[in-house]
Amino acid sequence: MEERFKLVEQVYYDSAMATHTIEKLLKELEEKDNNIKSFLNEILDEYISYNNQAKDILESNDQKLDEPGMMAKMGSSMGVMKEVKKDNSDAAIADMMIQGITMGSTEIEKKLSELGKDIEKEHKKLAEKFLRFQEKTIDHLKKYL
Repeated sequence: MEERFKLVEQVYYDSAMATHTIEKLLKELEEKDNNIKSFLNEILDEYISYNNQAKDILESNDQKLDEPGMMAKMGSSMGVMKEVKKDNSDAAIADMMIQGITMGSTEIEKKLSELGKDIEKEHKKLAEKFLRFQEKTIDHLKKYL
């Protein structure tokens, strides 16, 4: 992976993990009547969109896609199952989502800081838009707490 694509790669990875996690979460909540499910479906669509945007940039520049590994996905799936069994209230789901999104946002912010002025304009725009989406998502999730 070329250094100049590290930021886009992070957007790709984070959006892929979020997509995987939300899909697992929605599956666990399938038979439950949580109010948060409709919002989870909305943000799932957004994460898929960001994932596709990042993928397009990477593929059009012949960059290898670094998919989340099986261990990361298994850890996410097991965490979701455990949390939903423990407490499937909207507040607990929102809290879990806020924690995950915050971790992803922190990684994007680190990359923005590390790369500094060496970031291509298109890549920076995508990452900043992704961060704003995540911040708005966290604000909306707080309403469920």
